[in-house]
Amino acid sequence: MKFIKRLLIIALICILFGVGTIFGFYIYVKPELPDVATLKDVELQTPMQVFSADGKLISQFGEKRRIPVTYDQIPQNLMNALIATEDSRFYEHPGIDPIGITRAAIVVAMSGSAKQGASTITQQLARNFFLSNEKKIMRKIKEIFIAIHIEQLLTKQEIMTLYVNKIFLGYRSYGFGAAARVYFGKELNELTLSEIATLAGMPKAPSTMNPIYSVERATHRRNVVLKRMLDEGYITRSDYEQARNEPLVARYHGAEIELNAPYVAELARAWAVDKYGADVYESGLKVYTTVDSRLQNSAQEATVNNLISYDQRHGYRGAVATLWKDKTTPWDADKIKAHLNKQPSYGELKPAVVTNVDAKTAEVELQNGDIATLPWNGMKWARRYVTDTRQGSAPKQAADILSAGEQIWVRNIDDTWHLSQVPDANTAMVAISPDNGAVKALVGGFNFVHSKFNRATQSIRQVGSSIKPFIYSAAIDQGMTLATLVNDAPINRWDASQGVAWRPKNSPPTYDGPTRARIGLAQSKNVMAVRVLRRVGLDETIDFLTRFGFKQDDLPRAEALALGAGSLTPMEMAQGFGVFANGGYYLKPYYIEKVEDAFGKLEYSATPQTICHENCDNPTNKRDSANLSEEENLLEQTAGMENEPEFAPKVVSEQNAFLVREMLEANIWGGGDWRQGTGWNGTGWRAQKPLNRRDIGGKTGTTNDSKDAWYTGFSPGLVATVWVGFDDHSRKLGKTSRNANLANDQVSGGEAGAKTAQPAWIDFMSDALVDVPEQRKVVPSDIVKVRIDRDTGLLTRKNDASSMFEYFQKGTEPTEYVSAAASNGGNIYESEGEELF
Repeated sequence: MKFIKRLLIIALICILFGVGTIFGFYIYVKPELPDVATLKDVELQTPMQVFSADGKLISQFGEKRRIPVTYDQIPQNLMNALIATEDSRFYEHPGIDPIGITRAAIVVAMSGSAKQGASTITQQLARNFFLSNEKKIMRKIKEIFIAIHIEQLLTKQEIMTLYVNKIFLGYRSYGFGAAARVYFGKELNELTLSEIATLAGMPKAPSTMNPIYSVERATHRRNVVLKRMLDEGYITRSDYEQARNEPLVARYHGAEIELNAPYVAELARAWAVDKYGADVYESGLKVYTTVDSRLQNSAQEATVNNLISYDQRHGYRGAVATLWKDKTTPWDADKIKAHLNKQPSYGELKPAVVTNVDAKTAEVELQNGDIATLPWNGMKWARRYVTDTRQGSAPKQAADILSAGEQIWVRNIDDTWHLSQVPDANTAMVAISPDNGAVKALVGGFNFVHSKFNRATQSIRQVGSSIKPFIYSAAIDQGMTLATLVNDAPINRWDASQGVAWRPKNSPPTYDGPTRARIGLAQSKNVMAVRVLRRVGLDETIDFLTRFGFKQDDLPRAEALALGAGSLTPMEMAQGFGVFANGGYYLKPYYIEKVEDAFGKLEYSATPQTICHENCDNPTNKRDSANLSEEENLLEQTAGMENEPEFAPKVVSEQNAFLVREMLEANIWGGGDWRQGTGWNGTGWRAQKPLNRRDIGGKTGTTNDSKDAWYTGFSPGLVATVWVGFDDHSRKLGKTSRNANLANDQVSGGEAGAKTAQPAWIDFMSDALVDVPEQRKVVPSDIVKVRIDRDTGLLTRKNDASSMFEYFQKGTEPTEYVSAAASNGGNIYESEGEELF
């Protein structure tokens, strides 16, 4: 009895000592313990996602991939697997498992180090939210106290839900919802028992036991989990055998991008960081852009195909690299595949290696190890590139182009592989709604991986003849009409400061004498534009152009402005043409429609400017929006976009906009009657047959020496700008000769806006307008239509091929008849020092 009493006393002392020790530890670490109540309102770190206006995923940003799920969405097999493997007494213990702790303590006592964790699911949750993974006794003590607090605060269901969503499972995936996507490309509720067991076994060592890193280790761990589930009675022997025998097939699945718009995604990312800060990457925000997925796909395809067409007609620059030469040992398939897997892909362009060349075909190995055949039709374009203005002779056989051992670029067109190459030149396109400024499509370059520089918003390039509509608009504002005669004759003015004569020329260098303004703009007559600029005045013209959002610093104070010496971005060009398309209103472009939080709550909604047609006394309408910079237009959308709608400023009259649209429509459709010998075309005539509708218009733009090619045009509800050029401002787009291997519809001669940029605009509009009915012309009030003489622009009583109807703003129509004024040359601009202006 004395022994028993002593034993009881010792036990009591040990208990009191243990309790006192635990209490002492608690008092010691209490100041360092976090407030576990924050778990009640925890915001799981999920990536920010960017979507199109119609809900297509464009991109996501954030280090942690997470797809939160509710308790009801967690598969029962997953909970059973976790409990069987990680914490078999999960529903019984108060946050810690005394048996597991005792086992771990024995290991510590015997080894002298903490080699075994014995952590419950609740303890793992505590560690993941509040602690590190270092194996130290003090960390374990903190973990125990936090786990107990968690159990007091949360239910078992809440703990399980947080654990399933929080745990790291490798490859930047946090939580089982994300892991299901990353490893198997499935939703959590679509996983098989084998796949569930694989994921459930990974928390022990997610970086090395995942099926991408090691299928063997992941399979072994999966089988351990399945055995534990069988032993605990969660699955039957049949379930166990079937899951155990299932092959483990996994690969990395990135975010399922549904829409290729990386330049838009980058704009949205920069906007979100500017508005919400760097923490936005873990906010779970859903940023919806204004981009229309169908239009974006059309823009992407049109610009890339057009750029590749430009590049290929200038010749083939040869292989990327030569891996082996003739009469040397060829590489085997595995070595080729390993090399190709290190090479990038640029959209449709894929790296390949030539393995065999026949008379009119070639075999290549692709990145995935497949062997593909390049037919003659897929490579006969590839005459040798000499310079941007010279190409070699057309190839006659495949050996003239390719050799075995060469690394090349290929792309698949209609299930047929074609030889290709990465273009040296680049491109951009932007399409906006002229009714509210929403960006509907944007392509910032050939490929975002190849170059992240956004040419649609950042590249300030000379605009060439694209500037002429704005100069003509300034002249209309001062009384010029579409029938006003401007002298289309060479200019020869001595520049005393330079000691040279300035002789601007038409392209092509043909001159028609006194010509109506409508024809001058539609046919892009350079000398006429200079004379129109002189009539308005250089300073007055520059001041007028700022109404369209153009910055004075980008508009040179020289008459060369009329020939396109000014520099703008494609975005600025599109927004400027939007003024003509919408009847005279300047609208700030915007590309963020709304932002939702991770749970769908609206965080931000854009309030774009509106076009006011009556009762327009809103004081915000008086703001000088036309002088806003590009950065203000595109990045500072937070100001004035979440409050009351702001009226767009009216910068030109409705009548002015209508008359400029008439000239832009003539750029495509020309005028006159071909059957009666009076027909003529504008520089944009190539859009006539493909689009075959009269409610479109536009303007070509080609800079001096053809360094930049532009086309900007409008259609119902849409304005689009295309630019093509080299990033190297000194490099010319050049010219091409005809390729004897190609059909008669090939492009040749000097590159220009109509040949180099307009084809992309046509292809884009062909798709964009498929379901858009042709609109009837709406003539504004105070616009009259009178019959004039084609040669003089004056009134006529004739009703034959010499006459036509023309639009005028009321009060500017001619008052004299041709018979009475034929002797003085009609209504001709005059200028001091020149007989005809």
